[in-house]
Amino acid sequence: MKLMVIGGGGREHAIIKALKKNPQVEAIFCLPGNGGIAADATCVDIGAKDIEAQVKFAKENAIDYCVVAPDDPLALGAVDAITAAGVPCFGPDAKAAVIEASKAFSKDLMKKYGIPTAAYETFTDCAAACKYLDTCDAPIVVKADGLALGKGVIIAQTIEEAKEAVHSMMEDKMFGDSGNCVVIEEFLTGPEVSVLSFTDGETVIPMVSSMDHKRAMDNDEGLNTGGMGTIAPNPFYTDDIAKVCMDTIFLPTIRAMKTEGRPFKGCLYFGLMLTPKGPKVIEYNCRFGDPETQVVLPLLESDLLTIMQATTNGTLADTEVKFSDGAACCVVMASKGYPAAYEKGFEITMTEEAAATTYVAGAVLKDGKLLTSGGRVLGVTATAADLKSAIKEAYRLTDGVRFDNAYFRRDIGGRALKALEG
Repeated sequence: MKLMVIGGGGREHAIIKALKKNPQVEAIFCLPGNGGIAADATCVDIGAKDIEAQVKFAKENAIDYCVVAPDDPLALGAVDAITAAGVPCFGPDAKAAVIEASKAFSKDLMKKYGIPTAAYETFTDCAAACKYLDTCDAPIVVKADGLALGKGVIIAQTIEEAKEAVHSMMEDKMFGDSGNCVVIEEFLTGPEVSVLSFTDGETVIPMVSSMDHKRAMDNDEGLNTGGMGTIAPNPFYTDDIAKVCMDTIFLPTIRAMKTEGRPFKGCLYFGLMLTPKGPKVIEYNCRFGDPETQVVLPLLESDLLTIMQATTNGTLADTEVKFSDGAACCVVMASKGYPAAYEKGFEITMTEEAAATTYVAGAVLKDGKLLTSGGRVLGVTATAADLKSAIKEAYRLTDGVRFDNAYFRRDIGGRALKALEG
């Protein structure tokens, strides 16, 4: 089989490494890919949002199956266009991808179908939003309605800070048109959990839970990032909580989307908060999370391609989806200064051992050398029988990776270990 994967980050690298395990896969093309992905797939210089060129490439190269990984092309209808060209796809169509592309849509969906989430209001007028804030207590959460590379959420510690966030989004356009509408919602407390799930629009099968670490610095300090590391499974997500989530969140969401005429197929990501009043939805993503994918897929024992095809074909209920009982840890090695300004172009060297389980996010190949080209550069990942061992091994592997200006958190998984030792 010839496969085409849309995207070019660490998530896509993890997906490709998993797809390669299927003996029927003879070739994988990644559009556009990156310098590290080039070791596992043929990278093609076609952008993730260039849907017309993707369709042309799929036809000309007799692609058998396509995986659309990032949010932007999903929201823009890449699955719709590629499927219409005769190539089956993993991922939701544009009508279903709106569950991530519009926070206002997702919040209204949850309100309509009684799915637990934070109380909220939506605004398209800046003055009205600020007037509403005068009736609120801090801290409070301000979200840009549209896609913003995972950074369109501000947790304001004061009402004045919340008003500044509203002005920045709606008037200063810090997230472009994504801030034309804002969602203001109550601040929830409790452990956060990420649960990715496979679904064919009827059946939903959650993957192993994970915990992301969003802040740039140790002890959850510093700026919000796209994720500085992950662990799986998440110790706060017990079997009892998983059952509650299935009954009150996962199945109701899949059924709600079907009822709305937007059946969801692919990977639906549930960002949850385990509040004192029970689990609630913080956000939905219409695709694999990054860097959650980098710890979830290494624990998958079943064949990824078979599962993906089952979500497309509507046969997920009859397909084996099995995960290891072990644990995984991913330490993101970033460029110093990320998520603000940082320098690029430093050579990356890795031992063979480290390279085998490292997912490349921001690097280019130039004259045979791998050079840094992004804020998040690599995800160094390890699996083990238990979480403590996985964390220890991931950090040991970072010793085999070198590039100037490298920065990474030293406490990935620390909070999870404390919970286990509790």
